[in-house]
Amino acid sequence: MSEMSMNKVIHAAFRRDLDRFIDALTAFPPGDLTRAKQLGTAWKNFEFELTYHHEGEHSIAWPALEQIGVSRDLLATMDEEHAVMGAALVDAGEAMKALTRTAGVAESRAAAVAFKKLREVTVTHLDHEEAELESVYLQNEDAPAVKEMARKFAKVSPARGGRFMAWLMDGATPAEREVLTSNVPGPVLAVLTGVFGRSYKRNVASVWQG
Repeated sequence: MSEMSMNKVIHAAFRRDLDRFIDALTAFPPGDLTRAKQLGTAWKNFEFELTYHHEGEHSIAWPALEQIGVSRDLLATMDEEHAVMGAALVDAGEAMKALTRTAGVAESRAAAVAFKKLREVTVTHLDHEEAELESVYLQNEDAPAVKEMARKFAKVSPARGGRFMAWLMDGATPAEREVLTSNVPGPVLAVLTGVFGRSYKRNVASVWQG
């Protein structure tokens, strides 16, 4: 049995990005429109990944988990938490739009507040989900329903897969990288991140490296 699910690896990437945004906004240089637009680019990637993940959980993961005994009430609670996150995601997006227009002090402070709220509700949900479901994923990794779930999540284009894997690898711990390499053969992962992940590395990872 694995020591960490792929789901937890994805959650770790969300946590990293939220910390990065808050650090960047706290230290934001007033009037730096270039930096604001860089953060706006990173935001688009984060917003897409968080929305994609939770929509995928609702449509793909929850039906699979229900097949292996997870209660509908628990999954309904998870969806309620997704809705709370969705509202905070909208607020953070509006704050980021304002920052990319003006790069002002008030806008950077407002964005920092919005992102702290987004981190609060997101991490609360991720912690809850892992407490309830991490052991379920690990104990049932060979169940047909879970394997079929993984196949459905894997049905993406190489371009999408490359960006996704490059994002997951960006700042991942050795334990998280081990999960990735155990799920995706090394040569395949190298091609995905080295070729199809170039846009992420160029446009998003560079935001945090700078």
